[in-house]
Amino acid sequence: MPIPGSGLAKGLAVTLRTMTRRSHTAQYPDVQPDLPPRSRGVIGLFEENCTVCMLCARECPDWCIYIDSHKETVPAAAPGGRERSRNVLDRFAIDFSLCMYCGICIEVCPFDALFWSPEFEYAETDIRDLTHERDKLREWMWTVPAPPALDPAAEEPKEVAAARKAVEKLEAAAAQADTPTDPAPEGGAGA
Repeated sequence: MPIPGSGLAKGLAVTLRTMTRRSHTAQYPDVQPDLPPRSRGVIGLFEENCTVCMLCARECPDWCIYIDSHKETVPAAAPGGRERSRNVLDRFAIDFSLCMYCGICIEVCPFDALFWSPEFEYAETDIRDLTHERDKLREWMWTVPAPPALDPAAEEPKEVAAARKAVEKLEAAAAQADTPTDPAPEGGAGA
């Protein structure tokens, strides 16, 4: 049979033990947290790389990406060439009240137009204000950290290797064109 009041004594012992320890409270608004590198906050848009292919909007499971565009005719690059048409981005918006931060849009973008930004302070008082347009998304792009350096033991990316080989081939062709050819000796080999 337990002694009456033993539960109260145990509770007071826990209280006294924790009262002597320092608190670990982070004073968030005054002291900014140290975020781990490449942490996920919001999605930044590098508008110059966006070709309005709509892959991000189609693959988004929440349908929270809104893209509007129009076609523009580009004149021929050379005389006698044909005109081309290209998509021009009019609106790119992400509704962060619907976004579940899965990153699928960033992964499927073939032109590296979307990136994770570590910015996390974008709260609004009205939920309708959580739809951020391309100006705000472009602003967040400048908070995206540089990618980490490649591991020295890692295999060279195929694109870099192909570009290096192409440059070496051009340099070899230029060096070969610069060297003068020696005239053939007269009289033959056994004279």
